[in-house]
Amino acid sequence: MTVCWFVGLTTLDVVHRAAGRPGANEKVTATRQDVAAGGPAANAAVTAAALGVRAVLVSALGAGPVAQAARADLDACEVQVHDVAGPDEGFPLPVSSVLVDDATGERSVVSADAALAVAPAPSPGELGALPRPDVVLLDGHHPAIARAVLAYVDGLRPRPRVLLDGGRWRPVFAELLPAADVAALSADFTVPADIAPGATDAAHGALLLGARAAVVTHGADPVEWTDGRDHGSVAVPRVTTRDTLGAGDAFHGALAAALARGAGVPDACAAAVRVASTRVRFVGPRSWLAHVPDVSGPRAAMAPRGSGRSREDG
Repeated sequence: MTVCWFVGLTTLDVVHRAAGRPGANEKVTATRQDVAAGGPAANAAVTAAALGVRAVLVSALGAGPVAQAARADLDACEVQVHDVAGPDEGFPLPVSSVLVDDATGERSVVSADAALAVAPAPSPGELGALPRPDVVLLDGHHPAIARAVLAYVDGLRPRPRVLLDGGRWRPVFAELLPAADVAALSADFTVPADIAPGATDAAHGALLLGARAAVVTHGADPVEWTDGRDHGSVAVPRVTTRDTLGAGDAFHGALAAALARGAGVPDACAAAVRVASTRVRFVGPRSWLAHVPDVSGPRAAMAPRGSGRSREDG
């Protein structure tokens, strides 16, 4: 069975859906409430598990009541959790407060991410006891975990493909990008000029730092990819957007699953676009999983760079 490791942040997301955002000293009544595990690595793992991949989440949860709620959701989604915090009841799993605008599906998030505590690094023995990965996704949170996992997989032969999730720049990315076979970046990702002098954009900066390929998402606009020699784009289907929470994470989880099954970067991007476009059509963090598309068959429609074509969701 194909195995992917997802290394990084887990949170507990408390999601409210409302008619609009409250102003200062204002209270609004939610039309819906959901509680689920969140975080880039955790959400990507949930997506990959729904796509039939054995998803292993290497993260820090602890044993407190918040962690128990997150773990129960991950168990229900068939994600295997390796918790480096173990039975530590005092480890503070972050709680994310999420508001989704009922009219647009856009979300606002307040979270401590990984800033509340330093997660310990897993030992080589711990990692060696896990199923051997075909792809390892690193989200840049919990740097000690990322460094330990990267050191471990660098010793495996053949070496698993490394996928980096770059939502926004973090200093640890200067260490992780040189190891990345694919850097999946958001349009907001910027490599500091002193780190990659001469970089013209996010993808160029990632390649200058050593990534073998880069993928850049632009919301509803085409996804761009390049390996420094070839480049192209994948059209994003036109769909009715109901909920954007976790759409990027769904893209990364599907990208990891496709790469683990041997797809090249263009085909993996096409599969990931189909999955992320499905995610935004459904309200709530987990309801969409019942509608995950089959991305193991013919590849999704692709557009040459600059065409801007879209196709209707089937």
